Amino acid sequence: QVHFVESGGGLVQPGGSLRLSCAATGGKLDYYAIGWFRQAPEKEREVLSCISDTDVITYYADSVKGRFTISRDNDKNTAYLQMNSLKPEDTAVYYCAPVTRGYYGGSYSCIPDFFGQGTQVTVSS
Repeated sequence: QVHFVESGGGLVQPGGSLRLSCAATGGKLDYYAIGWFRQAPEKEREVLSCISDTDVITYYADSVKGRFTISRDNDKNTAYLQMNSLKPEDTAVYYCAPVTRGYYGGSYSCIPDFFGQGTQVTVSS
């Protein structure tokens, strides 16, 4: 069964950048649309961005639009989330997931199928 493993999180100063990776193991990424999500302490999990299995970007949350970029490299079996101009409010555990299009958290974006362990991103000076 395919699993998705997130990596690339860490501590970064405000204004900095990170690139998160979502590696598919036990299966091919090609077959899956992918979404990136995050959950901050005491907050609900929110959807950030979604990309189809055919490399069409289908959604960005307003909170990250213009700062985050979703992409995928099927040859490397990995999806990415490039995060620039990071803010303290971006601090959260970040997750990727296989998704289907639909309503999630009040937005027509993508619905996660299952989550991995996530990767912590902390934005602080």
